[in-house]
Amino acid sequence: MRIEEVLKKIGSNVKKARLKLGLTQEELGDKSGLDSRHIGFIERGEINSTVKTLSKIAHGLGKSVSALFNKI
Repeated sequence: MRIEEVLKKIGSNVKKARLKLGLTQEELGDKSGLDSRHIGFIERGEINSTVKTLSKIAHGLGKSVSALFNKI
């Protein structure tokens, strides 16, 4: 699998989890300590996030980091 596909899948997993909780990108950004624009870039698979950033997002979603890699 190409890295672009992996980034898009991680982004899709973040977006699905966020929507399941009924959160906006801004609300997830607040919960994870990130700018909402950064959340958008991740959800669209436009940037390669660090493990630290993914850990913050996972915490904001109440999930493990490994959950963001589901079905990859």
